[in-house]
Amino acid sequence: MASKTNPFSFLQQVRAETSKVTWPSRRETMISTLMVFVMVFLAAIFFFAADQLMGWVIGLILNVGA
Repeated sequence: MASKTNPFSFLQQVRAETSKVTWPSRRETMISTLMVFVMVFLAAIFFFAADQLMGWVIGLILNVGA
C-alpha cells in the first residue's frame, strides 16, 4: 500500500520537481506554435484535396450506370 504524504509535504515535492523543469524560451514557444499552425494548414489542404478527389471518382463510378 502506498504511503500517505501530508498536503504540505506534497506541495513541497511538487515545487521541487517543477524547479527542475527546463521551460522553453518565448522564442522556442513562438516557433513551435507557428509550426503547429503550418502543419495544421497543410493537413487541411491535403485532406480537402483527397476528399474532393475521392468524391469526384465516386461520382464518376456512380454516374456510369445512369
